[in-house]
Parts: sequence; C-alpha cells; structure tokens
Amino acid sequence: MKAISYRSYGGPEVLEYGEVRDPKVGPDSVLVKVRAAAVNPVDWKCREGHLDGILDPVFPVIPGWDVSGVVVQPGAAAPEFAVGDEVIGYVREDFLSRGTFAEYVAAPIRTLARKPRNLTFEEAAGLPLAGLTAYQVINQALEVTEGDVVLVHAAAGGVGSIAVQLARHAGARVIGTASERNHDYLRELGAEPITYGDGLLDRVRGLAPEGVDAAFDTVGGDTLKASAQLLSPGGRLASIADGAVIGLGGHYCFVRPVAADLQRLSELAEQDVVTVHVDKTFPLEQAAEAHRLSEEGRTRGKIVVTVEWAD
Repeated sequence: MKAISYRSYGGPEVLEYGEVRDPKVGPDSVLVKVRAAAVNPVDWKCREGHLDGILDPVFPVIPGWDVSGVVVQPGAAAPEFAVGDEVIGYVREDFLSRGTFAEYVAAPIRTLARKPRNLTFEEAAGLPLAGLTAYQVINQALEVTEGDVVLVHAAAGGVGSIAVQLARHAGARVIGTASERNHDYLRELGAEPITYGDGLLDRVRGLAPEGVDAAFDTVGGDTLKASAQLLSPGGRLASIADGAVIGLGGHYCFVRPVAADLQRLSELAEQDVVTVHVDKTFPLEQAAEAHRLSEEGRTRGKIVVTVEWAD
C-alpha cells in the first residue's frame, strides 16, 4: 500500500511517500480503508523524537493517530464492526510504527467508534484525538458543570475549540484565549475571547473578578502558572502540556483511546453539540507540508490529510 513513513527521527524532510508493507489484521482489530487522517502536534513531536522516552519506534514509522474510513475486513474476534461500516479512530498503540497516514490501517477495536453520519470524512478525522482530549479533561478531570466559569487556553485550536463546545454544553460560561483574528470564531462557539500574552491575568480578572472555577491549560510554563493564580477557592486545574500541574494540585492528562468516550463524542456530533472546523486539507503525498503547517502553531481547528479513492 501507499503510505507516508520515516526511517529516522528528524524534520518534515524525513517523511517519505511510497510503498510499505500491507498491515496484518489481528483478531481484535479491523482493517480500515483510510479516507482521511488528521494532523496533531503530537505527530511531529513523535517524528522529532520527543516521545522516545515513552514510545519505542519500530522503523519505518507511519505517523498519525487520527483516522476516518471504512471497514474492509474485521478481525476474527471483532464482531463489533462489519464490512462497509464507516468508523473513526484514535489509533494509538504503545509503540510507534503502524500509523494512519496510509491507504489502510489495522485498528484495534478499542480505538474505534462509528463515524458521525452528519460529518464529512475530513471533519470526522479531526474528531478523535482532539475530541477525546477535550472530553476527558472537561467532563472527567475538571468535572465541569452548569454555572462554572471555565478558562480554556488556545481555544481556537483543535482541542480548545471542542473543549469550548463541551463546556458550553455542560452549562458553563467559557473564557477562551486566542489571537485577535480568531475572536469572532470563539464568539460563534459561545466563548468570551481574550488575547493571550502579557496582561493575561488582568484581562481574565476583568471578566471573572472572583476567579475561574476550572482552567484547561494547553500551553504549559507561564500559562500554567497564570492559570493556577486565576482559580477561585476550590477551583480545578488540568494541563495536557506540563506535568508541573501536579505540583499545583491539578491533573496532568494524556488522552486515552477509550471507545465508549469516542462513541459519545460521535453522538454529540450527530446532535450538533460538537462541530469540527477543518482549516486546511492536503493529499496524502503532501503530508510533509501538513506537518510544517501544524508546527507553525497558528491553526484554527484541524489540518487533515486525505486519501483519494476511485468510486
């Protein structure tokens, strides 16, 4: 099959487009014909070796954890899905090798859910990792409920935009940080936008003088420290970017591929509670350009790589 792969750690230039070995379908997996795969910051961080301490690479590595596509072969012990089922997945394993930037991926059923019927394959590909991250932080780590004031950082990004929507669905008031050009977008999602950077503390306090009930940090460092200072008494703090959050009494969250959570997200998408904004798409062979754009860190919503198939 055709795929994107890399044989050593490095920049976008190490990504190669070409033939790789077809995936084998284990008993607890299904073979998915890939229609689209989203780019996430963790993809290029893996490619550069930043996760080498926790994930062994088996070179050549096919990058990508997000996917939307169609089941073409169920495994021997995978009755949950049948040929022709449209699915989405956060196909993460505990090593780097068999990613989703390919024509096919063998996906463990624990990583899959049914694709929302109202989303395109491109939109659906942007839901799993970002959506699960937001869901597990907002609903589980922070336990956001009606009446809470919630601060979400990088609120126009893939994770942040879904976190805003989930918090609003829970009945919370949401303050979101973003660049000025994304403020109207955040208002459309139901958040009150503010710019990040110098003066952040004063800007948040101007909107929430008594502090925020929950803060979702996606940046780390000084942003995490500022978030802790903005909490009201008893406020909750979570970060996906900085383990120092634990020392501040908060939760460090690394997203998990939980099928039940992903299926719930799919249902919320079908109810128009959660939408996915696709900022730009690239054909599979241009995945290196997709990585470069992701590394710039200025994306609104998601960057998606597509696989073309003849009907």
